[in-house]
Amino acid sequence: MEKYILDVQHAKEKYKDQISIYLGIEQDVLGKRFEKNDPFDYIIGSVHFVNVADQYLAVDMDKNTTEKIVEFCGDFLTYAKVYYEEVKKIAAMDEVDIVGHVDLLTKFNEDESFIRFDNLDYLALAKECIDELIKANKIFEVNTGAIARGYRKSPYPHKTLLEYIHQKGGKILLNSDCHNRFKLDCNYKESLELIKECGFQSMMAFDGKKFVEKDLDEFGY
Repeated sequence: MEKYILDVQHAKEKYKDQISIYLGIEQDVLGKRFEKNDPFDYIIGSVHFVNVADQYLAVDMDKNTTEKIVEFCGDFLTYAKVYYEEVKKIAAMDEVDIVGHVDLLTKFNEDESFIRFDNLDYLALAKECIDELIKANKIFEVNTGAIARGYRKSPYPHKTLLEYIHQKGGKILLNSDCHNRFKLDCNYKESLELIKECGFQSMMAFDGKKFVEKDLDEFGY
């Protein structure tokens, strides 16, 4: 952790005349919690594990693990309830600015083999969670990471949920979460069009001190 912080701070100073570099961190609900006075410019809150059958299994590991979780839970809806209850906890984390990949549990559901994205019972669980996060003034990440890795053709959250976030007055930003410097802007142009289709006219951006709302036309992807 210390090396990461020092490396980013070094790059921030070295390239300050060329590009703005900020220090962020992703905080898992089950992991270490950071404080507001930590050196991070922003904190992303997310869920990568669920506790089923007295063991923690990774939500985004692979399709076989997802099948195992569903088997332990009995069905995908029960799994979704467990998952979204964990995501709801981010609402109470004052240090968290951004909700990461809110519907990560659908990573291996591109073919809807686990559940249809328009399943009303599933959507009710997801929307209830989103409502809590909006009340807590969290920013939702439109995340293209699964596209960069070849698992999905569209970003998180699914279009149906992204439309709901807009309807409820939620705030969003765009992030690749690509873990690969060559894909930092993966699918940004297409995702920006999707964001517009969902009704958004603006999204959030970090200005060096705080997150500010900017017109979508200001993002030149």
